[in-house]
Amino acid sequence: MRREILLSFAMLICSALSAQDVIKQDNHSEMIVRIAEIEVYPEYLNEYLNAARNVGAESVKLEPGVICIFPMQITESPNEIRIIEIYQSDAAYQSHLQTPHFLKYKQGTLHMVKSLKLVNQTPLDPNAMPTIFKKLTQ
Repeated sequence: MRREILLSFAMLICSALSAQDVIKQDNHSEMIVRIAEIEVYPEYLNEYLNAARNVGAESVKLEPGVICIFPMQITESPNEIRIIEIYQSDAAYQSHLQTPHFLKYKQGTLHMVKSLKLVNQTPLDPNAMPTIFKKLTQ
């Protein structure tokens, strides 16, 4: 239940940056929605947080198929990071993995990450996404 609430909230936050991409998309069932669960070694935390902020903002700004990359820290456990990721399609995700800004992030943070788990999500009502995203841009 907590993950669903978190995902809904993150989709609202991300929407201001990419509402037009979601509205233009015809087939929401092709979307990739996931939560990346990351644990960072404490000595690299500040450096990792900076890298995560930058790659998320750049990806949404530069890549039309990236709907949302929204990194967050767990309040009670700051070394645990969660990143909400929403891509228009698998092709958009595969393209994202080859971009210079993602490769810089991935290669630059490998030694900082203690664990990584990608948890795919299934939106309960993907057809509502254009309405949710559009609402924040009005």
